[in-house]
Amino acid sequence: MSASAEPPELPDVETTGDEGTTLVSMLDFYRAVLVRKAWGLSDEQLATPLPPSDLTIGGLILHMALVEDHWFDHRFCGNAELEPWASAPWADDPDWELHTAHLWSHPDLVTRYEQSVARSRNATASADALDRTAALEKADGTTWNLRWILVHMIEEYARHCGHADLIRESIDGATGD
Repeated sequence: MSASAEPPELPDVETTGDEGTTLVSMLDFYRAVLVRKAWGLSDEQLATPLPPSDLTIGGLILHMALVEDHWFDHRFCGNAELEPWASAPWADDPDWELHTAHLWSHPDLVTRYEQSVARSRNATASADALDRTAALEKADGTTWNLRWILVHMIEEYARHCGHADLIRESIDGATGD
């Protein structure tokens, strides 16, 4: 939980930059929104769903840590899956990260998330162009370039930040970015 009396500031979104700068700027905005949705919540509140869904803000944070690592570190860079993802029982629970986030403390969730985002930022910064394709492809030969991955991540965050909006409002009435 944040010790600050005020929620973290949101970064400005680049409105006149080149394509890469604009995409990364928008992605960083949504990354900050998700963390801000968790600001000031207790561990218990992070594990509070808005029925009938079982989504929680903590689950969304852990999910996005997984998604960051999956797309940037694993698929784009070609690195082996990291823990806890590599040994998670995906066959038993395809939504393992969503269903186990309640076992993590607020600081541990945010630390895991921030580590994943840092790896993603490094992967993006090391790419020489948005057209660079991912090191790994699907079994059917489908591949992705960095541009597609960035757009997909913006879409993923926009959807889940909307979920977090509703969950947070149901917990304590807080609204807005």
